[in-house]
Amino acid sequence: MTEPTGRRERKKAQTRQSLADAALELFLDRGYDQVSVKDIADAADVSVTTLFKHFSGKEALVFDQDDDLEAALVAAVRDRTPGTSIPQVLREHILLKQTQLAVHATDPRFADFTRMVQETPALRDYAHRMWTRHEAALAQVIAEAVGAPEDDVTCAALAHFALGARDLILRHADPHHAADEAFALLEHGWAASHPGN
Repeated sequence: MTEPTGRRERKKAQTRQSLADAALELFLDRGYDQVSVKDIADAADVSVTTLFKHFSGKEALVFDQDDDLEAALVAAVRDRTPGTSIPQVLREHILLKQTQLAVHATDPRFADFTRMVQETPALRDYAHRMWTRHEAALAQVIAEAVGAPEDDVTCAALAHFALGARDLILRHADPHHAADEAFALLEHGWAASHPGN
């Protein structure tokens, strides 16, 4: 009985990946605004209805790993090693993602992808909304981890500043040094508010 479910899940994952791959190819070849949802569905050989079962719209196709990124961020805090502070684990997580980003940067399409996101207002807005959603999820898991109320301002501030530090770190010539400096600042303030966490 579990095998058909496994096959179904694999088929769904394959369809989702085919759609994301087709979308990326079309967006980079023609430009984001010149590609329709129907173009993407046709390129992936599925119906538009099937596309919308997997993605909420064109923007979601660009950021197809958004849910995985958020899940990994939340898991980093929730599953941290005892004795590791939340700022420490966030620093390590951001540096890990920076290393993975550097691997993607070797893909010849990466620069085109980055430029497309930066130059397309709909994608910039979507990326901002997506990042804000990650901030809310991160603040919630931090509050859970320390037993604070869901609306605790210190937990929200740590989530906000940790995620904001990511851009500073990625732009710096020495990301590890930048991460050390930024998270040392966060660590000291956090330790004063939540000792031992």
